[in-house]
Amino acid sequence: MKTNDSKGSRAFPLREAYPFAEKHGLGTESRQIQDLDPTWDRPYRTTVRRGLMIDLLVRNQLFQAFKEEHWPYGLTLRGEKEARRCVKIKEEFEAFRDGTSSPPPESEDGGEVATERFALEAHLRDYLARAPNIIEPGLRLYSAGESEGVEFTVDDGRIDLLFVDRENKFVVVELKLSRGRNRALGQLLYYMGWVDTNLGNGPCRGMIIAPEITDDLVTAVARAPGVTLFSYRLNFTLQKASP
Repeated sequence: MKTNDSKGSRAFPLREAYPFAEKHGLGTESRQIQDLDPTWDRPYRTTVRRGLMIDLLVRNQLFQAFKEEHWPYGLTLRGEKEARRCVKIKEEFEAFRDGTSSPPPESEDGGEVATERFALEAHLRDYLARAPNIIEPGLRLYSAGESEGVEFTVDDGRIDLLFVDRENKFVVVELKLSRGRNRALGQLLYYMGWVDTNLGNGPCRGMIIAPEITDDLVTAVARAPGVTLFSYRLNFTLQKASP
C-alpha cells in the first residue's frame, strides 16, 4: 500500500518536523514528542504528536519557516485550519492527561445546536474507530507511519474513518448526522477515488452511516457499486452516581 506522507503533504509532515526542530536546537523536545505514546480515550495518536510539534514550532517562532521549507500547504487557509485542528486535539489530550475538563469542540456552523451535533459526531467517530467490528467483522483502523485512519487527510477534505478489511482492501466511511446527507454520496465517491488513486490496492469500498437513510439516497446508491448504507440508533442510559 502507498501512503500520503511526503513533502508538501496536506497532513503536517512529522517526518520532516523532527529533524527540523533538532537542527534549530530543539532536539530534546522533539525526541520527547517522537517517543510519546499518547494513550487516551480517543483514537488520535499521530494527531496529538502533530499538535505538539506545531505548538513547539510556534512557541519558538519557527512555524512560518517550517511551512515555507517543508509544508507549503500550511500556508493556505485550509492548511491553517488543519494546523488549528491538530493543536485543538493536542489540547484535548492534555486536558484528559491532566484530569481537567476538555474544551468543547469548535463548530464551523456556529450555534449551540451545531456544536452539540459536532460533539455527537466526534463521539460516534471515536466509538467506531475503537470498535470497527460493529460495522463489519474483520475491519481494522488504517495506520501506516504518520498516517492514522481517523479524519484521514486527503487533497480536498478529511475522511471520517479509513479502515482495512480482511482482504486488506480499504473501506472509506462517511458519517452524517446533519441535513445534507444526500450530498454525502458525492463526497464519499470522491474520497473513494482518491484512496484508489493515492493509496492503491483498489477498488475500495465505501459506507455512509447516518441516523436516517432517505429513499432518494437509496436510489442513488443503487448506481454506485461498492457503496453500502447504514442507519444507526443511539441509546443512552443513566446510572445514579450519588447516594
